[in-house]
Amino acid sequence: MIRLILTVCIALVASVPPVQAQQGGLVTLQTRDDSQGWESVGRLDIAGKGFCTAALIRERLILTAAHCLYEEDGSLIPASRFSFRAGLRDGRAEAERSITRAIAHPEYDFQGGVTDPSTVAMDIAVLELSQPIRNSRLQPYRIAQRPITGDQVGVVSYGRGREEAPSLQEVCNVLGLQTGVIVMTCDVEFGSSGSPVFMVIDGETRIASVVSAMAQINGQKVSLGTSLAGPLDRLLSHFATAAPARIGGEQRLISVGERNSTGAKFVRP
Repeated sequence: MIRLILTVCIALVASVPPVQAQQGGLVTLQTRDDSQGWESVGRLDIAGKGFCTAALIRERLILTAAHCLYEEDGSLIPASRFSFRAGLRDGRAEAERSITRAIAHPEYDFQGGVTDPSTVAMDIAVLELSQPIRNSRLQPYRIAQRPITGDQVGVVSYGRGREEAPSLQEVCNVLGLQTGVIVMTCDVEFGSSGSPVFMVIDGETRIASVVSAMAQINGQKVSLGTSLAGPLDRLLSHFATAAPARIGGEQRLISVGERNSTGAKFVRP
């Protein structure tokens, strides 16, 4: 599978022309005005561990990456250790909630690793908030159809070196798709796992993907996202009846102040 994903990713990049559309850089959302429309993205803190990024999709439900639910040894992180801090900026959040339940996609294989496209394709999870978020500034995001090669997308994320405020990359590009995995030029870092990837549809910002991993392809840094077409409906149906996510696999989270010197080509952000 390692050879497959390497071959697939190189082929995707090699088969598309150089990006002609403008590529936007990361912008820190420092003020209330900057953050308008993005308040429903938040930092998903894991006590004693680190954090991921998540986004509100229902009044009582957030969406993130499935691998954020596990310890490195494959053990399940108790829901009580999670907290969602919507719109967190410089120590203040628009809303804070604890988590009562966390469910990964039922077909997600945590042991598959980031080089297995079938694992990345199902790397999504939903977490139930202790109380609904009802705030006119924090509206749940709707889901977009799967993007196609050449589409422009954007991403809002927290990450290493930018833990205290979200960063927006308004314009990045879809390089290709393979087996439910979306390869993008979006700039992500450790802590960006679960970050929502957005598209603007008829003037409305919708979530088109969730960041699962980052990779280097021919020296170019890219991000890998999960296609939400189909998998999210399956996950939400599973959530209605499922127990907490099963044990297995590994994860990578960034702790505040942690440095990372990994040379891995494929890593979880």
